[in-house]
Amino acid sequence: MPFCELISITNRPLGVHVSKTPWRKFAVLLLSLSLIAAACGGDGGDDDSSSGTGNGNAGKPPAATVGFDGTTIKLGVLTPQTGLAALIGTPLTDGNRAYFERINAGGGIAGKYKVELDVRDSQYSNDVAVQQFNASKTSVAAYVQILGTNIVQALLPLLKTDGIVAGPATLDSAWIAEQQLMALGAPYQIQVINAMDWWINQEGHEDSKVCMMRQDDPYGESGKEGLDFAAEELDFTVTKDVTYGVADTDWSAQINQLNAAGCELVLLVGLPNATNGIMGKAAETDFNPQWIGQGPNWINILKGNAYAQQHLAIVTEGPEWGDTSVPGMAQLLEDVKAYFPEQESDLYFLFGYAQAWSMAQILEKAVENGDLSRKGIVAAMNDVGTLKTGGLLSDYEYGGPADRVFPRAGRIFTVDPEKGLKAATDLFTSDAAEKFTLDG
Repeated sequence: MPFCELISITNRPLGVHVSKTPWRKFAVLLLSLSLIAAACGGDGGDDDSSSGTGNGNAGKPPAATVGFDGTTIKLGVLTPQTGLAALIGTPLTDGNRAYFERINAGGGIAGKYKVELDVRDSQYSNDVAVQQFNASKTSVAAYVQILGTNIVQALLPLLKTDGIVAGPATLDSAWIAEQQLMALGAPYQIQVINAMDWWINQEGHEDSKVCMMRQDDPYGESGKEGLDFAAEELDFTVTKDVTYGVADTDWSAQINQLNAAGCELVLLVGLPNATNGIMGKAAETDFNPQWIGQGPNWINILKGNAYAQQHLAIVTEGPEWGDTSVPGMAQLLEDVKAYFPEQESDLYFLFGYAQAWSMAQILEKAVENGDLSRKGIVAAMNDVGTLKTGGLLSDYEYGGPADRVFPRAGRIFTVDPEKGLKAATDLFTSDAAEKFTLDG
């Protein structure tokens, strides 16, 4: 592996909330490598000297620049199209495509500039993602989607070096304070905090044994961070915490440990390729707690799983699929009918659509400013105001990284054999979620 790519995978930059967990302790030890990463290659930020915010471009047509030839804006997508996480990456990217199909049908951004997506398969691998980033960065204005907490961590030093804005398809709270990242939605930590409030305060299980089963990586760590915060605020103890590898196919040992500990609630943090098997193994062993999964645990095949129908809830954000009282959902369904008529209800498609909608608002602002350069896109993101997606995700108040106001609401869904996910609560924000801060 080239040295600079190795640096990018191990480095975690300064200026973000750093969790007191093993993964992030390791990252903190390697912070100094950010200086080396900055010195390794890259174009040193925007390589187009002909345009730049502050040059009096407002109201003028933006000049051609990296990823913009004067007529078309090219955006990158780094996401798994093959492998375990393609179950998420494929519908996410289709959601991106659906929204930009709508925009292009109306003439493009600002009615003038059509959007083209350059989709690269990351295979949910840090190494591959870095390779695909380096292969595509010289031809895109920004990345509308990068999937994977570990992958965003690996690419963040490179995004900073090259001055590129990217939309993380991951909800770690660490992204909120990062200038190069277009964070969206309530963070994973907030999802977990609200889920635990629902279980303990709303459902009345104050004395239940709370446990956790999580993917052994930074994504799993984000869920643990939320659970640890909730435990302190809501005064409960985590009885058992077990981990598994992203490629594991046998979860017997973990299920047996949870069963032996008498767990009554298990918070599940992982990818959807594992969820069906975990539910099946739990059913086999007659282990029947309440399971609560973060949004990325969901896969539509679970709607036919009798065990999941009885024992699984999902915490996420946004409306029930098909709820046309929500303007954003009504618009999404119009575009599904027009461009993806075979698309079924899907959390990831919804997020990808909202992600593209948010990026489009930033690009509209950049065009208004007369500057689609990379620096211009950063300035537009800081100046865009509030990103709104018609209720698909909660409104997100933007500004410079220190001024961002992130959403804190969540919603509990249960498994329905017809709908897939059925809303069990309205959007709510717990008192504990209101107290969560980026510095812990």
